Amino acid sequence: MTDMLPHSPTPPPLWREALGRALRLRRTDMGLTLAQVSHRSGVSTQFLSEIERGLKDPSSEVIEAVAEVLELQLPQVLVLAAFGLTSGVPATALLSATDMTRAAPAPPAADQVRLALAA
Repeated sequence: MTDMLPHSPTPPPLWREALGRALRLRRTDMGLTLAQVSHRSGVSTQFLSEIERGLKDPSSEVIEAVAEVLELQLPQVLVLAAFGLTSGVPATALLSATDMTRAAPAPPAADQVRLALAA
C-alpha cells in the first residue's frame, strides 16, 4: 500500500550539516587535521568531528573558537554555511583559503557598527 504513495523530495540539509560541511572544507583546504584544529581551538577532537559530520549543534563560542583557528570571522562562517544551505554548493568550494582571508573585512572598532548584506 505504501508503494502507491508519492516519494517526497529530498529534504533540505539541516543548518548543523551545512555548518559542518563548511568547517570541514575550510579545514581540509588549509591542510589541517582534526587533531590540529582541536588542539588550537580547545574543542575536543570527538566533538569537532561530530560538528563536521552535522551530528551536533555547537554553541556560538565553539564556532568562534574553531573559526579563529580556520582564520575566519564568525560572520564569514555563518555566511558560508548559509550559502551551502541555499545553493547546495558549499561556498568554501568556490573560494580558496587565501581568497577567503583576503576578502574578510577588518572587524569594526568598538565605537562603530557595520552592517553588510550579501546578495
